[in-house]
Amino acid sequence: MLARVAAEIFKLSTMTTKPLVLILCTGNSCRSHIAEGILRATAGDLIEVASAGSKPAGYVHPKSIEVMREIGIDISSHHSKHLEEFLSRPVDTVVTVCGNADQVCPMFPGQVRRYHWGFSDPAHAVGSDEEVLGEFRRVRDQIRLVFEAYAAGLKQGRALEK
Repeated sequence: MLARVAAEIFKLSTMTTKPLVLILCTGNSCRSHIAEGILRATAGDLIEVASAGSKPAGYVHPKSIEVMREIGIDISSHHSKHLEEFLSRPVDTVVTVCGNADQVCPMFPGQVRRYHWGFSDPAHAVGSDEEVLGEFRRVRDQIRLVFEAYAAGLKQGRALEK
């Protein structure tokens, strides 16, 4: 289903610049940055990818950076941003990755699509350092499955355009 949805983006899109996919979460410190990193790594040649939050934490969680480094994606230069930074930009697609962001998500100028793919917040994990890191890995792997399928759909849509 995700691949089909993503394929529609490129079948419908006639833009000459890369369409912007904005990934939203409340704090913009964990899930949205993980998703941004994965989607940029897998489909950055086709789309512009950014993330933001409705109440930005002001930092990217160090464990998010660590678990992404484990799969070869560096998000250490990412920073926490407020979704208002994108209100004046044409946003093709908004993806919310936590329930709260979906509830407060405004409509963006030019926004064509909006999806909600929720994931649990690893920042709330408790336990030993290794147990918490395990939760970050689990959430990263879930996000990876969803966003890699979405990227595959984008690529399939691009191939159909040719």
